[in-house]
Amino acid sequence: MANSKIQEVRQTDHSFRFGFLLIFSLCFDSLDSSVSCLVSSISQIIEKQVLTVAKAVEDKIDDEIHALDRLDLDDLEALRERRLHQMKKMAEKKSRWISLGHGEYSEILSEKDFFSVVKASERVVCHFYRENWPCKVMDKHLAILAKRHIETRFVKIQAEKSPFLAEKLKILVLPTLALIKNTKVDDYVVGFDELGGTDEFGTEELEERLAKAQVIIFEGESSLHATKSRSSTRSVRQSSHPDSSDSD
Repeated sequence: MANSKIQEVRQTDHSFRFGFLLIFSLCFDSLDSSVSCLVSSISQIIEKQVLTVAKAVEDKIDDEIHALDRLDLDDLEALRERRLHQMKKMAEKKSRWISLGHGEYSEILSEKDFFSVVKASERVVCHFYRENWPCKVMDKHLAILAKRHIETRFVKIQAEKSPFLAEKLKILVLPTLALIKNTKVDDYVVGFDELGGTDEFGTEELEERLAKAQVIIFEGESSLHATKSRSSTRSVRQSSHPDSSDSD
């Protein structure tokens, strides 16, 4: 009788296991089918969006082609004349900038000359410096940017020989860049704090900072990452005698 009970329990257990496996298999098949349907739906949505974007781009190109096709000789001549006029104005502007000393990084020898420079040029970057290593690092970057941004005048003036300006503009740390627009000091770059806190910053980092102040016209990327600048730009540092920015 005991053997009969054991056999009955075993049969019941086998039946239960078989039923559980059957239900699990059906559920898994249902889940797999649902996932497949979801993936298929997502693929269809993405494909539809891609086709919509492609169609919009194609329509825009077609419109531009049709606009060009509709231009007659008079329209083309007007465009040409307008472009030539723009080029002429830019050439005249560049010629005037060069006559004012743009394109070169030069030194102002007196406080009187500072006011003359500021009145003559719409945008000026003035480096207040002393004879030390941090200021020499700044000099090298500014010399590069002066040639790169002819629209802005780049100059330097010795702070210790310009007590009136240093006091009036509150120059306390050297190097300090006074960023001047339309005869007014609009912003400052004090020391290297905004340039990574080190004299190994790249020229592009300083360029980005000046562009942010709108004292130069920057036609590159709107934003540069400091780490990228350091890896892609050769440092102007050429000495093993690093110093921190000096107080005046």
